[in-house]
Amino acid sequence: MKINANLMRPGNIIEHNGKQWAILKTQIVQPGKGGAFITVEMRDIRTGTKSQDRWRTADTVEKCNVEEKECTFLFGDSDNLTFMDSENYEQFSVPTDLLGDTAAFLQDGMVVAVDFIEGSPVSVALPEKVVMLVIEADPVVKGQTASSSFKPAKLENGLKILVPPFIAEGEKIVVMTADVSYVERAK
Repeated sequence: MKINANLMRPGNIIEHNGKQWAILKTQIVQPGKGGAFITVEMRDIRTGTKSQDRWRTADTVEKCNVEEKECTFLFGDSDNLTFMDSENYEQFSVPTDLLGDTAAFLQDGMVVAVDFIEGSPVSVALPEKVVMLVIEADPVVKGQTASSSFKPAKLENGLKILVPPFIAEGEKIVVMTADVSYVERAK
């Protein structure tokens, strides 16, 4: 199915130069002189190599037909992550590199959306927000203003994040998976 280049979004799979690419980031640029164009960062779904390309916003690209399935994360090791299809209970593995840094947010039993092309898994979409435990947090420094100061904290998955000064060690917080940012205290 052909779509305008300016309709590409992260997570879409397109066909370009005989390969299938997963869109990672898009940015529409409107220079002062000349027509607008879109810059796209993408990853080859077969080899994992990244590329950056530009299209005029009026250009068309071929969007691949993708079958999305709801799957459950079972377990993972340093090389592969194992999921189970929620409909037929079949298990399959994907390389850890397919998720990149977001693989750290996977938790046992987490429900994710997996995109398939011709029966092969090509991308995994995690929930937008996850609840994580703060295992390490610096103490509050007296005299700092609460409005603009954040302090470093370490999450149960080993990632470091900036949190407001009132967050203490042992608290659960909601984290945005896309940019690893603090959202709020978990209820």
